[in-house]
Amino acid sequence: MLTLDQLLAFLLAASLITISPGPDNLMVLSLGMSRGRKQGMAFGLGCALGCISHTLLASVGVSSLLLASPMAFTALRVTGGLYLFWHGVKALRSQGGATVPGNAADAPDQSALQLLWRGVLANAINPKVMLFFLAFLPQFVDASQGDVPWQLAALGVVFTLQAAVLFGSIGYFAGTVGQWFARWPAVALWFDRLAGLVFCGLGLRLMLMV
Repeated sequence: MLTLDQLLAFLLAASLITISPGPDNLMVLSLGMSRGRKQGMAFGLGCALGCISHTLLASVGVSSLLLASPMAFTALRVTGGLYLFWHGVKALRSQGGATVPGNAADAPDQSALQLLWRGVLANAINPKVMLFFLAFLPQFVDASQGDVPWQLAALGVVFTLQAAVLFGSIGYFAGTVGQWFARWPAVALWFDRLAGLVFCGLGLRLMLMV
């Protein structure tokens, strides 16, 4: 269904974007540091599983739009490209995003299962994540292979799995990661820079495909 080149290119981009400091992984880090590994990993797994809903929307929506109106699909690609490029510019201009949120320790106590569902819901209803999936996944689809919906679905599952592994690792090693960020704050800045370059490159690629 996916070629090895497709898979490796997608994994590289997805992993870099996932690990770049952002609201989700910083919340996982904060919960892991304040509540413990189990809670941090549970919230991270929930955030990853929330991507399944966006995968379904992307698979059905993009495929239907492609079949129904090539012009509308072109508009979606241009809009998605601009959206990714804008995120890239923001990341390149960022002054670093490794500050761990301070509200996790003050929040009401929640079980690991509650945090899991909290992560699922927070991700599933986030319109920014939905827009990201609509812009990001189609770039790694090879239309010449056919089965576009299945390719999109496979890419979404791969994204979910790598996010679960990375978020789970951040939650498990939260103490070590937090100390690392505190000691070398410039590392987070360079993660932002790399992610920004990836976003800008993907955005330009998406717009030039038209």
